[in-house]
Amino acid sequence: MTRRRRTRGRSDGTTGPERTSARPIELYYWPTIQGRGEFIRLALEEAAADYVDVARTKGGMRAMMGFLEGDEAGALPFAAPFVRIGDAIVSQTANVLAVLAPRLGLVPDDDAARAEAGQVQLTIADVVAEAHDAHHPVGGGLYYEDQKKEAKRRAASFVKERIPRYLGWLEDVLARNAASGGRWLVGRELTYVDLSAFQLVEGLRYAFPNAMAQAERKLPRLIALRDRVAKRPRIAAYLASERRLPFNEQGIFRHYPELDAPARRRAARARPAAKAKR
Repeated sequence: MTRRRRTRGRSDGTTGPERTSARPIELYYWPTIQGRGEFIRLALEEAAADYVDVARTKGGMRAMMGFLEGDEAGALPFAAPFVRIGDAIVSQTANVLAVLAPRLGLVPDDDAARAEAGQVQLTIADVVAEAHDAHHPVGGGLYYEDQKKEAKRRAASFVKERIPRYLGWLEDVLARNAASGGRWLVGRELTYVDLSAFQLVEGLRYAFPNAMAQAERKLPRLIALRDRVAKRPRIAAYLASERRLPFNEQGIFRHYPELDAPARRRAARARPAAKAKR
């Protein structure tokens, strides 16, 4: 399924202070991977937005390439993902989410909270980029097999130092958010950055399961957030649907066992003491 249409919560067709376009939102992203487009999909699904995943429709790839090659009117995207909202073309994942969130009711009204949400999303974008570079440190145009040696060195630093630092920061952001009692990253209720944090954890779990198993012991709030998002009715329905593409080795989060941290050894069971001879 590539078209998603649901009734929004308000009778006037709005979900927040800003009215959505009468035309369905058009999402343009590669049709076989989650990638960066998944951060946008999650927001659209949570908000029950009327949207089309264009590249997954007949002729959709040709339509997407028309924008990327400059054949269509509007702002020129550097790369997918990008969206068309009415007549506006908006690209760059964090920028797309910042524009969509007020329309979808996924960010507070005040400027300070919106700025904080943008800060969190941009930091998530940083770790996503580093996750990609863990398996493609030399160049995105080369195959992984052409840079295995460099990737192993880059990934060792990523799993040992960068994953704990980034996720530990998110843990601290949750702990500091007294407005939600540490349940959400910004404000009193769920926002789009909580959905992005969920996707980040899911992606890192797929790509680096051993490293994440070790890191998660120190991330109780973040993992509780991940679980809380997964149980939201619309997200749960989306995750169980065909619209949720599986992770694979063409996307950003790729599982190459040789790049993961070593599996934690289980403590050997103590042998019972031998009975003393009488």
